[in-house]
Amino acid sequence: MHPFRKAVEAGDHDAIPALLAENVVFTSPVVFRPYHGRAITTAILDAVVRVFEDFRYVREITGADGRDHALVFTARVGDREINGCDFLHTDENGLIDDFMVMVRPLSAAQALSQAMAAQFERISAEAERRTGES
Repeated sequence: MHPFRKAVEAGDHDAIPALLAENVVFTSPVVFRPYHGRAITTAILDAVVRVFEDFRYVREITGADGRDHALVFTARVGDREINGCDFLHTDENGLIDDFMVMVRPLSAAQALSQAMAAQFERISAEAERRTGES
């Protein structure tokens, strides 16, 4: 089991930043441009915890070289059921340097987009605070 999945399933959200490379690139399923850096990625993942309900991983697929991982999940956003996948790539130190999320169906992606937009100011403030801690 990938350490990120293990931390999420254990509810150990404080462990997540240490699993991310400083230069991690986070690609959101609902925003055009990727986000760069550990601080903003951690703040986004914290917001996802607030937005998703009944989140659970249902499958994990690991590439032959052990550096690529697909973590398939289900959750709810409001009254919408969502299916998705976290695609993780790890660097030579085992840290996540690329984190891409895809979700379906469209109605759930739209609900996720609205819920995350409502979190935007808090995400920005948390990322700013985390950047100041570095």
